[in-house]
Amino acid sequence: MGTMVSLSVEMPDAIGDPGAVDGPGAVDNADAWDAARASVHDVFRALDERFSLYREDSELSRVAIGDLDLTQTSNELRETYELAVRWRSATAGAFTPDRPDGVLDLNGIVKAIAIDRAGRALSDAGAENWCVNAGGDILYRGSPEPGTRWVTGITDPADHTKLLTSIELFGDYVAVATSGYSERGLHVWHRGPIRNGFVQVTAMAADIITADVLATAALATPPDEWNAFLAEHPVDILAVDATGALTVTPRLLDYFAAAAAG
Repeated sequence: MGTMVSLSVEMPDAIGDPGAVDGPGAVDNADAWDAARASVHDVFRALDERFSLYREDSELSRVAIGDLDLTQTSNELRETYELAVRWRSATAGAFTPDRPDGVLDLNGIVKAIAIDRAGRALSDAGAENWCVNAGGDILYRGSPEPGTRWVTGITDPADHTKLLTSIELFGDYVAVATSGYSERGLHVWHRGPIRNGFVQVTAMAADIITADVLATAALATPPDEWNAFLAEHPVDILAVDATGALTVTPRLLDYFAAAAAG
């Protein structure tokens, strides 16, 4: 997927029979971690092998070059395309799986699917407190320490050695996704000229797919059009333009005001 994946995971001392700490039914912490890590690796590898356009042998690459008709693809590919099309409708076309050159590119949603599945794999392995970070798109569960909440640092697009701000997750939010041009250049396609001047958008939501899709949609859409999709999908957004000026949704603005007052 052309990015780096990192995990922060707290594994229980023993997994299996709750009463078996040492005896049959218990799984050593190190063994549990190895199994969980392998499961996450398998999730990303499988999706990359099917959907990557950097791999000539992937199923999606075969569709892109006309070697395979979309109707002949796997159920997983067709279901992923259907999900992307539903999001295209939900965002009035601000998010789309179709490149301007006609190539079908599902990268805008597959990474979020991978993060979501990786998180499920960690939970299935017994982890209650974990963080999956794939290229700056992050999904959390539990807490880093008792009585605390996860905190996300948002990089300054003008200087990657600095943070623009940090946000402690609040409400039902467990996912944070960022879309921008500072890392990968102009990789987001627009329906017309870039009209909002944003260079980076961060979205917080209750699931990683919503956060990832709407971060991309907001990057490609002027703020006066955000309400068309924000009304249907609870999310908060922080956008940065080329001058460093910020545009934030009202609830996030309240969060910053409360943090400053406290």
